[in-house]
Amino acid sequence: MKTVKFVHLTDTHMNAPGKDGLLAKFQLADKVAQAFRYIEETKIAPAFVLITGDLTHEGDAEDYAYIRQVLDEGSRLIGAPVHVVLGNHDHRGPFREGYLGEQPSEEPYYYSHTIDGLRLIGLNSQVPGNHNGTVDETQLAWLKQELSTAAPHGTIVALHHPMLGIGGMLGDHILTNRRDIGEALVGTDVVGVFAGHVHSDNVGSYMGIVNVAAAGTAFIGKADAEENFRMIDACSINVVSVTPGEGVSVQTLTLPTSGTEYFRFPMKALAAQH
Repeated sequence: MKTVKFVHLTDTHMNAPGKDGLLAKFQLADKVAQAFRYIEETKIAPAFVLITGDLTHEGDAEDYAYIRQVLDEGSRLIGAPVHVVLGNHDHRGPFREGYLGEQPSEEPYYYSHTIDGLRLIGLNSQVPGNHNGTVDETQLAWLKQELSTAAPHGTIVALHHPMLGIGGMLGDHILTNRRDIGEALVGTDVVGVFAGHVHSDNVGSYMGIVNVAAAGTAFIGKADAEENFRMIDACSINVVSVTPGEGVSVQTLTLPTSGTEYFRFPMKALAAQH
């Protein structure tokens, strides 16, 4: 059976050059360019690249136009398309205007594409002004209809908020209606759910379906003994292989960075951000 390979990036938090803001000074687009160079130099040859949200950090249309430029350059370099979903730090109107070239709209961004026989379903789990996520009823109904027909090599689902917390942590930052989503996926051809948001690698299963949360491409999060959450300079990518009838494998690769701390905040403050 044909194995379909893709690269999973997440939480790129890019801003256009010259912008102000918490993360703009770190030039995080350089990390994304580094990831695409690595993909090309190591001949990974993915069918596509998937980015599971927080494309920017509270960006405007100018930021999204710049992100589109960065990702288009990466796509040309590796000869593969890039597909994205939106995260809690993204904004739908500016995304549609700057990235898609459409009229600004607050409509959720979701889609279905089939690439080399593998169906990719992208969902919008944003709740504006909130850190946790929900897939609304309209998307759920559409998802069920989409999954009523199987794809040649199965289906993966991509969204920003994961279905699993991390060892009891960050439970308030995952999907609030994960059971509804799980019930929509059980018994279909879905072989895995791919997410970001938590800035840490986390692989498990929910209702019998593989769930993968990837560490950030821009930075990773680490808890310390003083109950702080530390954001560390890092660049992580996942290479995912889907083989029909066999399953999913995930290889995590960490690219060279300084490893310095960007910033930290108390875990209690994180827990308060519902």
